Amino acid sequence: MKYMMFVCNDAEPDTDPTELPDIHKWVAENDSRGRRLTGDALAPTSAATTVRVRDGELLVSEGPFAETAEVIVGFDLLDCADLDEAIEVARTHPMAREGRLELRPFAALSD
Repeated sequence: MKYMMFVCNDAEPDTDPTELPDIHKWVAENDSRGRRLTGDALAPTSAATTVRVRDGELLVSEGPFAETAEVIVGFDLLDCADLDEAIEVARTHPMAREGRLELRPFAALSD
């Protein structure tokens, strides 16, 4: 089952003083096991462009759609047997302590 894992910052990171897991090791392990299909960091929200169409008019604005301190800073596309495996993959990601990870399964588009 495929999951989009949104990597987000968080205003309340973990205060555990132990060293964070190494992101490069996390990527290498999950890539080698076929659980991570792709992923990357995103440019800051200051580089965002929001696109909308209202009453047939194209509206383009600089910046993110939502004004919030907690934003998506990256993503990983996971291929896991089930939600339990996806949670285990997310649990070991460094941002599980520094931020938050949102797992969302892909939905089939209806005809």
